[in-house]
Amino acid sequence: MKIIVDAFGGDHAPLEILKGCAQAVQEYGVEIILTGSEETIRRVSQENGISLEHIEIVNAPDTISMEDAPGEIMKSKNGCSMAEGLRQLAAGNGDAFLSAGNSGALVIGTTMIVKRIHGVKRLSFAPVMPKHKGFFLLIDGGANVDCRAEMLEQFGVMGSIYMEKVMGIASPRVGLANVGTEDHKGGELQHQAFELLRKTPNLNFIGNIEARDIPEDAADVVVADGFTGNVILKLYEGVALTMMSMIKSIFTQNLFTKMAAAIVLPAMRSLKKQLDYNEYGGAPIMGAAKPVFKVHGSAKATTVKNAIRLTKAYVEGNVIAEISSALSKTGVAE
Repeated sequence: MKIIVDAFGGDHAPLEILKGCAQAVQEYGVEIILTGSEETIRRVSQENGISLEHIEIVNAPDTISMEDAPGEIMKSKNGCSMAEGLRQLAAGNGDAFLSAGNSGALVIGTTMIVKRIHGVKRLSFAPVMPKHKGFFLLIDGGANVDCRAEMLEQFGVMGSIYMEKVMGIASPRVGLANVGTEDHKGGELQHQAFELLRKTPNLNFIGNIEARDIPEDAADVVVADGFTGNVILKLYEGVALTMMSMIKSIFTQNLFTKMAAAIVLPAMRSLKKQLDYNEYGGAPIMGAAKPVFKVHGSAKATTVKNAIRLTKAYVEGNVIAEISSALSKTGVAE
């Protein structure tokens, strides 16, 4: 399998991207195509002793930053590493593409270059998040601030397929993020989406769920408009980081708390790993005609490696064909 990676996307590019790719080659047996400045990639690799075995480089001298307007990927930044990676994917030179770069640019570039699955109304971010036991999928995590009810219905179908085919959950429970669990709760968007999801064939829709129940085990797929989903995502990450910081401060107060910390250290490491988004790597751009993954902007090597693992599973699970078939069968395509 050949996976295309944007070598210059993210806060720690290209070093951490190169490290993660080299680790993925060793652990997962994939081949990598890196897009970006070939001169810089080779220099950084040599300076840090990173092997480029089974890694091909496609030169793309420009980059698109987090500060650039997303639409510039099709204009002044059309020669950037992200755009070149998407073109390589569209041309069939690789099986998937992933980037830790500008999220908005990635959505626009994917829509314009790679295109959407026939019938998909909008692309969406679908990050996998930790919960008390296991994980859940949040869709949409921020690609679409304004949504229509039929878009949320498609999110539910696509998210359910991903959790079954990639994450191995049989008959995933799909819940609609709302301000209450009663059927009549929420605004007009939630009312309409509830009815559509309830009537969608072959979808294990369990109804409305409240945000406070998501970390426990409310659902396997949490459906939301992009605005709500992104608020849930960012708050979730913030609470996890703050909680771990608070726990650390408690255990470092004095000699006795430090002794207690030593006793529970293995359990605390396990908890930290469970709450760490780096363990899940990235989020698929759901609805794209070919596999595209968004990696967290602050990604380090481990995050990149894990994102490649998920991308590989996404390709092997034939998720895109499954989504296309499901949208056709359920009648929720355009």
